[in-house]
Amino acid sequence: MKEHKIGIIMNGVTGRMGTNQHLMRSIVEIIKQGGVKLGPGETIIPDPILVGRDRNKLEKLCQLSGIQRMTTDVDEALADPNNSIYFDAQTTGRRAEGVRKAVKAGKHIYCEKPTAVSAEVALELYTLCQEAGLKNGVVQDKLWLPGLLKLKRLIQNDFFGKILSVRGEFGYWVFEGHSIPAQRPSWNYRKEDDGGIIVDMLCHWRYVLDNIFGKVKSVSCLGATHIPERIDEQGRPYSCTADDAAYATFELENGVIAHFNSSWTVRVRRDDLLTLQVDGTKGSAVAGLRECYTQHYGNTPKPVWNPDIPQTIPFFDGWSKVPEQEIYDNAFKAQWELFLKHVVNDEPFPWDLREGAKGVQLAEKGLESWAKRCWVDVPEL
Repeated sequence: MKEHKIGIIMNGVTGRMGTNQHLMRSIVEIIKQGGVKLGPGETIIPDPILVGRDRNKLEKLCQLSGIQRMTTDVDEALADPNNSIYFDAQTTGRRAEGVRKAVKAGKHIYCEKPTAVSAEVALELYTLCQEAGLKNGVVQDKLWLPGLLKLKRLIQNDFFGKILSVRGEFGYWVFEGHSIPAQRPSWNYRKEDDGGIIVDMLCHWRYVLDNIFGKVKSVSCLGATHIPERIDEQGRPYSCTADDAAYATFELENGVIAHFNSSWTVRVRRDDLLTLQVDGTKGSAVAGLRECYTQHYGNTPKPVWNPDIPQTIPFFDGWSKVPEQEIYDNAFKAQWELFLKHVVNDEPFPWDLREGAKGVQLAEKGLESWAKRCWVDVPEL
């Protein structure tokens, strides 16, 4: 058995996403399954070192995960030649500095989105990696969600015919903290800490649209700060300076119109926290995080507008659930495995830091559209 032991510096892993999705549900699970198989008798074994600023949190995380290596000194981890990958899940404002240091140390780069606080810096990080000959990637997890994979298969099989539009609904009610504790960190609602739903979610919608439906050509976006005050982790009230809702329309190069409502101030009455409705000339589909429902042209009812009588058509009954035709792994874990194969075996990995910069660019264009109250073109990076 040939084993490739890969040291991974996991910086910022004590945060919610870093702990849950990247460490416990991805790297730990990959280790438990015996690594990532490259072929008969050849395996990649992750060897992570947990990096953070709080030693107590790191020690607890080591006990929880079974990982033995940890440090509060990122320079120490970067200096170790056995660590070949640097992963960054810090808050956005700290990411560029961490990536620059890791590139200088000769580490391959994999990081969360947004990859930087501006498209200019995000593109700089990509350029640094390219010039240093380092492999690099950005987390684009929603591409591996079962619901979106089912949508992609429907497109590949020409279920929709000509796609006309995509409607996305994302979000849920994030409690303000006055009586019920908030389920998101307070920095999300402070612009000075790089918070805001436009910066967060338009990065997601960029790669979803570009990879599944078509390249984004232009954007019209309106943001809002619906809740002006929340309670932080220390029980203190603070003013919300960042947007907590975004209403964005995207024009794609192939003529498809996409509209996404993103909100942390909405109560859910739909199938899931994220739903996408795709309408085409031959049929439609509605996908959530895991499930997908379709309605073919031949099964489409013919409503007649008459508000004076009760609705006679049970609209939900006309949809068919897409069966489970594949095995679906955790979306973050699936991309981690692909990146590890990319580093060790040079297998294709198109989701590089340039793709991450595109997400930051769309967020910037969304904010510009809101400020100018107009459509904004999205040029090629």
